[in-house]
Amino acid sequence: MMTAEGLMEIAIGIAFVSLAIGQILSMVRLILGPTSGDRILALDTMVINALGLVVVLGIHQGVRIYFEVALLIAMLGFVSTVALARFILRGDIIE
Repeated sequence: MMTAEGLMEIAIGIAFVSLAIGQILSMVRLILGPTSGDRILALDTMVINALGLVVVLGIHQGVRIYFEVALLIAMLGFVSTVALARFILRGDIIE
């Protein structure tokens, strides 16, 4: 019979593998994307996958500091995606 800890380790392993595959596929889209819009979306997806990896790592290790790091990654990812999109659309970031 499977214990709760064993089930949790299996779920964390599946989450790590899923997020890693998503990160690799997003990196392929970032490199091969035919348009700049595809590249921006791939970069944003990579930020979200990295965020998920940090959160799953924090759950796995039981350390709370990873959740604060995840918040910082989320804020920087949002700002960088908006800045890159504005730069590609308008040619400048701040008017």
